[in-house]
Amino acid sequence: MKHTSPLAERLRPKKLVEVVGQEKIIGQSSVLAQSLKSGHLPSLVLWGPPGCGKTTIARLLAQEIGAIFLQLEAVTSGLKEFRNKQTVLFIDEIHRWNKKQQDALLPYVEDGTIIFIGATTENPSFEVISALLSRLKVIILQPLSKTDLVILLQRALSEDSELKNIKINLESGEVEMIADFSGGDARVALNALELCVNASSRLGSNARTSAAGDQAKACSQVTPDIIKQVFDRTNLLYDKAGEEHYNIISAFIKSLRGSDVDAAVYYLARMIEGGEDAEFIARRLLIFSSEDIGNALPTALVVANACFDAVRKIGWPESQLILTQTTIYLAKAPKSNLSVRAISSARAEVQESGNLPIPLHLRNAPTKFMKDLGYSQGY
Repeated sequence: MKHTSPLAERLRPKKLVEVVGQEKIIGQSSVLAQSLKSGHLPSLVLWGPPGCGKTTIARLLAQEIGAIFLQLEAVTSGLKEFRNKQTVLFIDEIHRWNKKQQDALLPYVEDGTIIFIGATTENPSFEVISALLSRLKVIILQPLSKTDLVILLQRALSEDSELKNIKINLESGEVEMIADFSGGDARVALNALELCVNASSRLGSNARTSAAGDQAKACSQVTPDIIKQVFDRTNLLYDKAGEEHYNIISAFIKSLRGSDVDAAVYYLARMIEGGEDAEFIARRLLIFSSEDIGNALPTALVVANACFDAVRKIGWPESQLILTQTTIYLAKAPKSNLSVRAISSARAEVQESGNLPIPLHLRNAPTKFMKDLGYSQGY
């Protein structure tokens, strides 16, 4: 099949209304959509996983207000490229820019010379400097749902001219299987579809030899085996992006909370066999050790933290032993959620009462004058 660009690029939306998913962010009733109707686009950070549409949305937002779109790659770009340009500046992987580079953006964002849109897969509160982050609206994008991916794949099959030129039989079950394997990533789904179609076409072409010639070419069948080979997976045990992912991790945590060792290890095995990220599991164990055990057994946090560090160093398959050991330890540990209840109650009080003045006797007293006023008495 001849083509000049990957399917994911050929199918990139040309208008904002063509974007699949992210309805809460860019749908007609969203705050951002209402802002665009008035011709205003605030500076943003688009935070979300790979393949959720960050670059596409940034480009189309600029298009909506008729602005020039200038894209810089954070790894290689300097700042001279955009000075004195009144435009939408898009920086992919903004988390890779150092503090000095991010600082240089501040005056341009603040005085409106540029509308800045950054994209990142990392938590912006950790990766974007506070001074810049305070001037940006953070938009959180979600992985595409299975339904979104199915719509996207069906659109590719019906609208892409190169795919339509190939006689392919792709049942709805196989389309859903590709969506299941793609982990919420549109780029992965579309590129996998193209690989499946190419593989099926080649297999079909080899099967249709001289006896049939070119006479009434039969449709090539995209089979589950072809899809599994493309994704290098032997079976669909675990939907890492969809509802089953959340169902299993929920069952895992609730089994730990209920001190059911066997059930906790069983659901751990389900995640391992399904190809779940070891760090994801270790991270949930670390959270559980403080949230559900806390001071009932303070060493649980130490054990879980050691587990997380070890998993990051070792990787699969040996990490499964560390995860299992930690799972059993935490399941058997006494439970307490006092820390959760305490901070929730304290935050509710802060939200209710606002910024109450600090009592004088609790304040710092660096000078004699302040001590004479009653600051820091008794300390």
